[in-house]
Amino acid sequence: MLPDAAWRGRAGLRRIVAALGADAVKIVGGAVRDTLLGLPVTDIDLATPLLPQEVTRRLEAADIKVIPTGIAHGTVTAIASGDHHEITTLRRDVETDGRRATIAFADDWREDAARRDFTINALYADPLTGAVDDWFGGLADLQAGCVRFIGDAATRIAEDYLRILRFYRFAARFGDGNLEPVSHAAVTAARQSLKSLSRERIADELTKILSLPDPRAIVGQMAADGIFAVILPELDPGFATTLDRLLANESAAAAAPASLRRLAALLPADAGIADQVASRLRLSTRQRKHLSAISAYRHDARPVRQLAHAIGIEAARDARLLGENERDAAAAVAALDGWTVPQLPVRGGDIVARGIAAGPEVARILQGVEAQWVAEDYPDAARVAELVDQMIGRSSD
Repeated sequence: MLPDAAWRGRAGLRRIVAALGADAVKIVGGAVRDTLLGLPVTDIDLATPLLPQEVTRRLEAADIKVIPTGIAHGTVTAIASGDHHEITTLRRDVETDGRRATIAFADDWREDAARRDFTINALYADPLTGAVDDWFGGLADLQAGCVRFIGDAATRIAEDYLRILRFYRFAARFGDGNLEPVSHAAVTAARQSLKSLSRERIADELTKILSLPDPRAIVGQMAADGIFAVILPELDPGFATTLDRLLANESAAAAAPASLRRLAALLPADAGIADQVASRLRLSTRQRKHLSAISAYRHDARPVRQLAHAIGIEAARDARLLGENERDAAAAVAALDGWTVPQLPVRGGDIVARGIAAGPEVARILQGVEAQWVAEDYPDAARVAELVDQMIGRSSD
């Protein structure tokens, strides 16, 4: 039975259930699983045997806005009383190739559950009574901290090879520390199939794994199982030590988990390799530059605010968290907290106004002034004026 969580009484959900009919809709997947575990619930997804057109008709008749977010796959989004809920028609797989599935709509709840990945994700709950339907032992597995595939593990994996990475992520989140032997053997055997997935999908799942509160145990297991040999062959042999140091520094500095920072911990301290990985994983330009910067400068010894002037505050913070001990990492993060990189309070025109002809000499003087200004931890305009005088004097000499 589903506990009486606060989200079950939300007005939007009740309006949707009333519009579709309580006998034609169930809460499905993560909302059921997480509520049973006493975890926070953000997304509340619904399933129904009604076809998308009928779902739309009933909702609109109840003055509920409907967005056809994934209509080809039977999914619409209902907006009621400010709440958004995805509603998906029951489905069965017609054909799969490891990357995508051809589906047909169905009207059998168990058949829909059978196409899901893990037993703990195939739990359906009555929105009114909270009664839970469990056809594959998901409740027992949830209680035991066991993440296992539904039915034949190799078949589930062959339907979507991303389930290999999802297995590790869900085992880290919900497992008891021991991987279910049959499922574990199946993902290890199928690891070369990860090569057929899009790089974006791999990057998305890897990001989720690295964003876990403490991914060290599962990352170590993935390395031992040869998963990174397929998706991240650049893995640094000493990654475990670096990741240990990073997690300790994050804790000492009260820094939130950051997937790019943790990805850098898995790689050698080499900007070229970081850029290569970022390009292959189809990371954004901003992400690629950030990963390259923290990889290149994580052993840079200059004061952190000087480093921030060179590569930006976020990159300097992450570089320090990767490369320092706990005390120095915490001090570096504190030094950057609430601080912004200042602008040099002098321009080329100011140099020209002091009698220096416009041209390369002005640029040379500005560069010299800026270098000293940064070295002195960004003194005020009066000190900058002194630095300008000194540089001009040297130029005259």
